[in-house]
Amino acid sequence: MTSTTADCQEQKGLWNDLRKFLLINLGIALALQVYFCASCLISLEGIISIIPEFIFSFVVSMALSFGGSRVEDFWDPRLSWIHHPVKRLFATVITYMAYSFIASFVIVFLYAWIDGQFTLSSIPWDGILEFTFVPMRIALIFMAIFTTRSWLMEWRKSAIEAEQLRSEKLASQYQSLKDQLNPHFLFNSLNALSNLVYEDADRSAAFIQKLSKIYRYVLDVQQEELVELDRELDFARNFLELQKIRFEENLNFSVEVTQSKGFYLPPLSLQLLLENAIKHNIASQENPLFISILQKENELWVSNTYQPKTSQSEPSTGVGLENIRSRYRILNDRSPEIFQSENEFLVKLPLLKITA
Repeated sequence: MTSTTADCQEQKGLWNDLRKFLLINLGIALALQVYFCASCLISLEGIISIIPEFIFSFVVSMALSFGGSRVEDFWDPRLSWIHHPVKRLFATVITYMAYSFIASFVIVFLYAWIDGQFTLSSIPWDGILEFTFVPMRIALIFMAIFTTRSWLMEWRKSAIEAEQLRSEKLASQYQSLKDQLNPHFLFNSLNALSNLVYEDADRSAAFIQKLSKIYRYVLDVQQEELVELDRELDFARNFLELQKIRFEENLNFSVEVTQSKGFYLPPLSLQLLLENAIKHNIASQENPLFISILQKENELWVSNTYQPKTSQSEPSTGVGLENIRSRYRILNDRSPEIFQSENEFLVKLPLLKITA
């Protein structure tokens, strides 16, 4: 944008503000005339007779409203309504009423003098002072309006800033949680591959090919807060097929989802649950591990046969269920439910929807 264009836009904005200011004060002056002499507006003679009073009201209204906005601009950066409400109230009242008295006195003086009500050699100070309190009553109304507006604007600004800080904090927390997933997934996959290499070279090659496709998905979704249920289920199937290369008939699984459209999950939620099921449970020929993914209305039930290992060969990384809980707390007020019986471990994941 050129400087000329910027200057034109600035001038246009100033003109719009001035026009709005004049129209508002014209409306106030007219309202005052209706209040004090409504019958004067029903005839041409009456309208002509109140023109001086209308001009007086218009000038007073402009002076008071202009002063109110300047007082507001002066105190806003110096005294916050949020942090110092009492001090701000007293400062606003004292400053604005002092300004209003001086401005009203000057306007009344000039109006009466121009109207020929006195000469400079004989100034009726008492009468001018008494009449000054008429616009001061109007000033009280202006003060109430400006004080309320100023407080509401600062409260709104404070609320927006607080929400922005909260959103930034939640985004930071969520990104931190997601950052745990890549090294966690890679560590477990390479650990499984290191065991498989010594057992079967062909299965190791198939494992690596599957792993590359799965890790591509991990990289694709790492910046997303939510992913479509279809994509997460495809990942889960690929992940389970990858593990089946390693465990063969010692691992079986079932995926039954009837309505996936419109539903979302935090990315890699299923990966964490499936990894935990395989990591912490026996999967052998005598005790095959069965994993089930089943949709129940607005929930996804992920369960596995509960047959915990007597000794853990793989160290726990501390992510998993707590990671999922934390991400749900950030994204939604619904939380996963966890159930454990003698033969089954079940996690119910709420299926989320994106509202416009």
